[in-house]
Amino acid sequence: MKRAASKKKNQWQDHYTRRAKKEHFPARSVYKLQEIQQKHQLIKKGHRVLDLGCAPGSWLLYAAKLTGDRGRVIGIDLKPVKGRLPDHADIITGDVFNLDTETLGVDFNVVLSDMAPATTGHKAVDGARSYNLCETALGIAQNVLLPGGSFVCKIFQGPDFNNFTDIVKAGFKELKIFKPRSSRKASREIFIIGLGFKKKG
Repeated sequence: MKRAASKKKNQWQDHYTRRAKKEHFPARSVYKLQEIQQKHQLIKKGHRVLDLGCAPGSWLLYAAKLTGDRGRVIGIDLKPVKGRLPDHADIITGDVFNLDTETLGVDFNVVLSDMAPATTGHKAVDGARSYNLCETALGIAQNVLLPGGSFVCKIFQGPDFNNFTDIVKAGFKELKIFKPRSSRKASREIFIIGLGFKKKG
């Protein structure tokens, strides 16, 4: 019985999980952003980055490392982020659906969203919830991104996927679709990347 329980407990652990623990990141999700960064070089020294759905903090810490102390990283999540943060990183514990972007005080070079809905196991419901989060993330990005800025957003593949990519494509000079190697094989997640924000007005 103990062996079976141990196997169940460790079923989601893999070398990325162990590596994240060794490198002092709260979750294995950091390597998804790392792959995106290596391919597209979105975050640079001195950049200002907004991280939507930042808990437990892996993307926030990695982005802060990339910006250096002359940059600024702000994370937003319903859940508080535990652990010590760099001086140039801040957390807002709150709901992105109620976010007043004017309170952020600055415009950003990059907006990241690794947000995911509470899943039900029903593909249509989970896909619709994911799309709703993506729409919200994009709306925030449109309000706070500097011209030429970048947007990264996780979405579950479903009937709204093409519609969302079309919307992103219309607002950015380039659209990229990326599936990190570090995503779990069973996951339906994929990342939409907008490069070169075309700010209106």
